[in-house]
Amino acid sequence: MATLYPSTTLPHDSGMLDVGDGHRVYWEVCGNPHGKPAVALHGGPGSGCTPGWRRYFDPDVYRVVLFDQRGCGRSTPHVADPAVGLDTNTTHHLLADIEALRTHLGVDRWLVFGGSWGSTLGLAYAERHPERVSELVLFSVVTTSRREVAWVTRDMGRIFPAEWARFRDAVPAGERDGDLAAAYARLLADPDPAVREKAARDWCDWEDTHVATTRDHRPDPAYDDPVFRMTFVRLVTHYWANAAWLEEDVLIREAGRLAGIPGVLVHGRLDVSGPPDIAWRIAREWPDATLILIDDAGHGTAHADTATALVTAIDRFAQDQPG
Repeated sequence: MATLYPSTTLPHDSGMLDVGDGHRVYWEVCGNPHGKPAVALHGGPGSGCTPGWRRYFDPDVYRVVLFDQRGCGRSTPHVADPAVGLDTNTTHHLLADIEALRTHLGVDRWLVFGGSWGSTLGLAYAERHPERVSELVLFSVVTTSRREVAWVTRDMGRIFPAEWARFRDAVPAGERDGDLAAAYARLLADPDPAVREKAARDWCDWEDTHVATTRDHRPDPAYDDPVFRMTFVRLVTHYWANAAWLEEDVLIREAGRLAGIPGVLVHGRLDVSGPPDIAWRIAREWPDATLILIDDAGHGTAHADTATALVTAIDRFAQDQPG
């Protein structure tokens, strides 16, 4: 059985890349400086790229690029500051940032690895720049469509009714039947810091609920950090309220553009916050994709079989070295 690689691999290069609009994106490179290039796209949006992302890659084989997307992690300006605007923080800006980083590091093609929101970003990047992607390895696959946002912010109330009622009732009465992501985004823009903080906590409580479909689920400790909490919720609600600035179902409709790119989609069959039909539909349109459903896994990589499937896929693609 494949296991994660040691967490002792440290960056051998790092920096801050000026990507325009006043943004500087933090990046780091780990593993073999002359190895097969790969880039990791973190979730959220707004979660930041933690050292755990390095552990899916053999450090003797891969040149792994990690970066914090605009406004979060070590990138600046940081959206935990309510004065920092979000107008220049969209999917299309992030796609341009990935290309700027690839050019800056002198990478021709790279393996793209992403999960949850990172799978949306990875699909969007690969469909826009297929010539720059050698392989795709994605997990907890979502496309951030309006239908998916409505599912996770409203329809999931059928599974967790009491918790969803608290989530809904935390917004003003007149907004409870509308777009809940947009309603929370408005609360997070309130001039009163107490209103903003309560909204961030209420949103994170719901986040921790709708992924809790397995017995071993534990609340995410990252939500205890007020800076992370505010960053995460500002960006998630911003992206969800705008359905990631993508046409509805466009990432599924255009998955055929990925023909010729080998890919692996790993998804938990018990992932009710991001149901597996999305990954299944993408695999039907993408002739070179392999879909792996993990029977008793939920969202994310906590299940050992999910982590094993990802490491196995990335190890297999390691055999295809750059020319």
